[in-house]
Amino acid sequence: METKEAEMLRRYMGRQVQDSPSPFMNWLKPVILKVEEGSLAFQYTVRPEMTNPFGTLHGGVTAAIIDDAMGATLITYGEDVFHVTVNLSVDYFAATRAGDVIIAETSVQKRGRQIVNIHCDVWNEDKTKLLAKGYSNLIKTPIK
Repeated sequence: METKEAEMLRRYMGRQVQDSPSPFMNWLKPVILKVEEGSLAFQYTVRPEMTNPFGTLHGGVTAAIIDDAMGATLITYGEDVFHVTVNLSVDYFAATRAGDVIIAETSVQKRGRQIVNIHCDVWNEDKTKLLAKGYSNLIKTPIK
């Protein structure tokens, strides 16, 4: 049975996120491509302000995209509390430039009572090249 939160996210599929409670997500401007319990896919257009001096997507922005997408994935479970990142590990495989479109796909690997382990793959637009891969553990907080 799908949660009302997952249903709400699904209504935004194909549209750019603009009214998230997260100002950072609004700045990233993702488009929701897929919503399933424990899994989301977002599409991002790399903007010049997301790049490093070499003109490629900044590694910190890549890590932030991964972290933000993973946190949003937990919304699909419909819990009334926030989770925060305990750790974040990112492997970088290929560069991408301003104007390129990238896709971040998340999947929960293990959901415990307190800790959730989640992975995220970042691809080029046609998913022929894996750009980065991240994983994280998030812990449940008492914050509602």
